[in-house]
Amino acid sequence: MTINIHSLPGPENIIRRQLDNGITVLIRTNPDSPSIYLNGFYNGGSIFDPAGQLGLADFTALALMRGSQQHNFQELYDLLETAGASLSFDAAVHNARFAGRALAEDLPLLLNLLAECLIQPAFPPEQLEILRAQLFTGLTMRNQDTGSMAALRFEELLYGSHPYSRPVEGHLETLPHIQRDDLIDFHQKYYGPRGMTIVIVGSIDPEAAFALVQQALGSWHNPAQIDMLEAATLPAFPAQTIRQHVELPGKSQCDLIIGWFGPMRNSPDYLPLSVGNNILGQFGMMGRIGSSVREKAGLAYYASTSLGASLMGGSWLVAAGVNPTNLERAIDLILVELERFTKETVSDEELNDSKANFTGRLPMAFESNAGVASGLWNIERYQLGLDYYQLYPQRIAAINAEQILETTRRYLDPQRLVIVDAGTNAGGMA
Repeated sequence: MTINIHSLPGPENIIRRQLDNGITVLIRTNPDSPSIYLNGFYNGGSIFDPAGQLGLADFTALALMRGSQQHNFQELYDLLETAGASLSFDAAVHNARFAGRALAEDLPLLLNLLAECLIQPAFPPEQLEILRAQLFTGLTMRNQDTGSMAALRFEELLYGSHPYSRPVEGHLETLPHIQRDDLIDFHQKYYGPRGMTIVIVGSIDPEAAFALVQQALGSWHNPAQIDMLEAATLPAFPAQTIRQHVELPGKSQCDLIIGWFGPMRNSPDYLPLSVGNNILGQFGMMGRIGSSVREKAGLAYYASTSLGASLMGGSWLVAAGVNPTNLERAIDLILVELERFTKETVSDEELNDSKANFTGRLPMAFESNAGVASGLWNIERYQLGLDYYQLYPQRIAAINAEQILETTRRYLDPQRLVIVDAGTNAGGMA
C-alpha cells in the first residue's frame, strides 16, 4: 500500500510553539471540518499521590468541572451544552489530562472554560461529596470485576513499590482520607503551566488559535509548582514465575493475566515488539494465542495480548477469560505459545500480513480531528519527533523476523512470568 506521507501529520503541517510560561502548543489545521478538538496534559498525575491517599490526583482532576470561581457546576455545563461542546478532565500516572470539542467558532469559549477550571477551581463541598459517592460506587464495582482485580494484582506483583503498581483511581480504603483541603493543597503544589501541552486540531487559523491560547492561559503562573518527579527505575524482574489467585466468590468466569515487562514508549524496541505482539495475540482472530486457546481448544471466551508502554517502561501481557475449570489447561497452552515465540522466527506470511495491517490502518487513525489530536498528543508526550508518523511506514517496512525474535528474547522469559487469575477457585492454585 502506498501512502502519501505528506498527508500525515508532520513538521510541515504541525505548528509547535511555546508560551513564555512554559505551555507547549501544537496546532494542525483541518479546513474540511467545521469543528475543533483539543486535548492535552499537565503535571498532576497519580505519581504524586501520598501512600495513604491513593486516588487524590484523579479526585482533583475530576473535581475541576464541579465548579469554578466564576461559574457553579450547573452553569459550566449549561455553557457547554448550549454551544454543543464538551470538556472533561481525568488523571493518569504521570499527568492529568483534558479533552474537549466544539464548533470552531466556539474555541474561545472552550479555552476560557479550560483555563477557568484549571486555574481557579472552587472545589465546592457539596459537589465533592456527590463526586465521592460516584467514585465509591465505581470502586465497589471494580472490586467485584474479575478482569479489573486480576489487572490490579498483576500490576502490584510486576511493579512492586514502583508508582506503576498503584491504581490511579485509588482504593475504597483511601477514598475517605481525601478531603477538600487535600484537593486544594494538591492543586496548589502540582498544577501549573510548566510541563503542560495543549493540542488543537480543526478548522482554525493557526495564528488565531495560538493567540487565543495565549489570551486564555498565557498569564498563568505558579511559582510554587513542583515539577515532575525524576523517573524511577523499574524493579528487577522476578527470578522465577510468580503465581497468585484472587478469590471472588460466585463468579462464573475467571480472568487470567500472564505478563512481563515491556519497553519504554520511545524505545527503539517498541515497534518491533508491537509487530510481534500483533502476531502473537492481536491480528485476525487474536493471533497465535487466540487461535490456540480460543479457536482450536475452545478454552477461553477471549484470549489476546497487549503491549503497554509509558515513560518509564511498561508491560507485555496475555489476557484471557475462561471457565474456572479450564484455567490450568488454558495457562499450559499459553505457555507453549510463549515458549515457541522465543525460539522460532515468525513466518513470512505472518510478518507481511502484520506489517501491512500496521501501515494500512495508519491513515485511518487520522480521519477525525480527535484522531489527529491523539497522534499529536502521543508524539509530544513521548518526544517521538514531529516526523514520527511520516517515518512510520518505512520503519515498519524495515522490521524483519530476526529482529522480532531478538527483541522478544530481551523481554520475554517463559520461566520468569507473573501469572494472576481472579474469580472463583475451581481447584487452581490459591
